[in-house]
Amino acid sequence: MAIYLDYNSTTPVDKRVVETMLPYFNEKFGNAASRTHTFGWEAEEVVKKAREQVAAFIHAEENEIIFTSGATEAINLAIKGVAESYSAKGNHLVVLASEHKAVLDSCLYLSKQGKEITILPVDKQGIVDLPAIENAIRSDTILVAVMLANNETGTIQPLQKIAEIVHAKGAILFSDATQACGKMRVDVNELNADLLCLSAHKMYGPKGAGALYIRRKNPRVALTAQLHGGGHERNLRSGTLNVPGIVGLGMACKIASESFWDESIHISFLRTKLEQSFVDTGNTFINGSIKN
Repeated sequence: MAIYLDYNSTTPVDKRVVETMLPYFNEKFGNAASRTHTFGWEAEEVVKKAREQVAAFIHAEENEIIFTSGATEAINLAIKGVAESYSAKGNHLVVLASEHKAVLDSCLYLSKQGKEITILPVDKQGIVDLPAIENAIRSDTILVAVMLANNETGTIQPLQKIAEIVHAKGAILFSDATQACGKMRVDVNELNADLLCLSAHKMYGPKGAGALYIRRKNPRVALTAQLHGGGHERNLRSGTLNVPGIVGLGMACKIASESFWDESIHISFLRTKLEQSFVDTGNTFINGSIKN
């Protein structure tokens, strides 16, 4: 029998999530953008509910949530959207070497378009040096991208302290929180992130559904859309909404909100027990930060 352990890669869909999604495949199949009949109104209503659930999950406002096809699309919208919107201010971005490929590849694309990218190293525990971030930010820096929790090592970056540095320098902070959501408390106001993304399939939701948080005030972040054709999602992400996927994302966020403390304690215990059994052999070291 095969045993699957890489839940940082993907998770099975919770049965409660599946049950919530099922009616929107065939019984209630309306297009949420169709506002002239009950089929569309019904779809629009459940999308609104899911948006509220996602917003509550990360302590944001409902109108700060944009639905996407997943974290990769959200990352592309955040990074490329800022690069285009703030091109008059500057063309410099700062990212960590340990970021997800979606971040690094988006920056590689921008570098080919003339943007300047500074890639900062992390220490042997996977944590970035705070003075290095401060020194890297220039007058023409428009964005700093820092992953909240790393998908390989689990290392958690000191995002609140990083936010203080970034904002003092007048730049925007984007955080890929894909691996953090559902495993730890994520509050966009406590973290002080200006942009933050998440994905349903990392927390027992469906693949193909994600969201991007965009701060609306202090500061109000402007993005240039990367998909055009219909003006969906406040003109930031055109395309017919994946209603079943969005419903599933909303339910996954609701379940995670209610259960992640107990889950986190239980999984942490199992993780530590497994870790210690390897370390006790004397031939193993932890690749990442034990403290963070």
